[in-house]
Amino acid sequence: MTDENRKNMSAYRIEQAKECLITAEATVDISLKTAANRSYYCIFHSMRAVLAIDGFDSKKHSGVISYFRLNYIKSGKFDESFSDIIGNAFSIRNNSDYVDFFILQKGDVTTQIANAKRLLGAVEDYINSLYEEISKEDRHTYNESD
Repeated sequence: MTDENRKNMSAYRIEQAKECLITAEATVDISLKTAANRSYYCIFHSMRAVLAIDGFDSKKHSGVISYFRLNYIKSGKFDESFSDIIGNAFSIRNNSDYVDFFILQKGDVTTQIANAKRLLGAVEDYINSLYEEISKEDRHTYNESD
């Protein structure tokens, strides 16, 4: 995959994350299960937007989470608090999707939505700063060749 394709894939996944966040916010008073699911997918697509830059993807959610934690949280590129946020969102999504009679609390879901928004913002900042650095390097290289 070319750098341009990775950049486009990353941007596409950011848009998916934003769409999920909008849906989560719009449905929190209608369906806690839907809001929890969509806020989890905001987090998931946000992580995948970063992973697209590396050209990495996984067919399993656990693979995406493990790679992101190892390469972006443990390395210090993202705050350690995101590890718990990701783990909690994954657990809530799994329980609400697969456990009969799982009860969601509105406070938990609204916290998850706020956390999803926070992670999305951090991912956008990270990706923007990464491409700003690349752009500066390109300009520097161009100026040296003059």
